[in-house]
Formats: sequence, C-alpha cells, structure tokens
Amino acid sequence: MVAMTVNGAAVSVDADPETPLLYVLRNELELNGAKFGCGLGQCGACTVLVDGKAAVSCILPIAALEGRAVTTLEGLGTAEAPGPVQAAFIEEQAAQCGYCIPGMIMRTAGLLAETPEPNDEEIRAALQPNLCRCGTHMRILRAARRAAGRPSEEDNFAFVGSRPNEEGAPS
Repeated sequence: MVAMTVNGAAVSVDADPETPLLYVLRNELELNGAKFGCGLGQCGACTVLVDGKAAVSCILPIAALEGRAVTTLEGLGTAEAPGPVQAAFIEEQAAQCGYCIPGMIMRTAGLLAETPEPNDEEIRAALQPNLCRCGTHMRILRAARRAAGRPSEEDNFAFVGSRPNEEGAPS
C-alpha cells in the first residue's frame, strides 16, 4: 500500500510497488490528463508534478511516491475554470493534436513554481525534454511566456537558424 497525495487529496494505492505512476493515475484513479507516449520517459506526454517538480510518470514507480504530493493536469483547473497555465495555452491556441499539451502544461507549471519570471532561455530549457510532433512549438513557447505574465507581443522567439531583421522580425 502506497499513501500519497494526488491533486490535494490523500490516496492509498494497493498495487505492485514497481507499477508506474502513469498506470495508477489512469487506471486506478481515472485521471487521464497524463498521456502514455513512449513508455520510456523520453517524450514527456506523461509529465506530472511530484512535490512541485516535473517528473515523467511512465517510468516512476509508485513505491517512490510514499508521502509525496502529485499534481496532474486535472489538479491545475477544469474545463469550466482553467488554471492560469491552462488558460495561457488556450489563449495562444497552443494545441494542434493536443497529445503533448498536458505534459507541456505541467512542465510550464513546474517551471513557474520554481522560477516565477523565467526568461526565454529558461522557458526553452524547461520545455526541451517534451516532444511535440505537430510543430506547434512557437505557440507552446508563447503560451509559456503568457503564463509567466509576459505578453506574446514581446515575442523574441525565432525559428532555429533565423535571425531578426532590422525591424526585429525573423527573416
């Protein structure tokens, strides 16, 4: 039996201690925000917060979570009342297929908990472990910036390899 807190509620899980947290969240607790992507901890679709820090839940055994606090996408807000990070992603229309977005939102929430006013390099570094196959990286980066309270009009993000022209726009 593993006792932990999930989205502010105390839970006890009776499962093999080696069971990945992702399976417990989805199958036992019916929290489906974290997605199964690679099962190897390499894509970030399953990202959650453990004690406020981003963690990939597909390779994290529940035995490591005794007495710890887990926050999932569902713990940040609801469809009717999205949390600030979720709202920023909605405003920037960051999702295309949407599969990576829960992990991106959780990584952004973890970054902002540690660094409330991140610069562009810190945002990129925080989101780098998560993959997006649809190519909405620029919208995701702008959403993270918006969540940090920096409007996208100040957007200095440019595609890799491009340089701003004299007016400051990527060329």
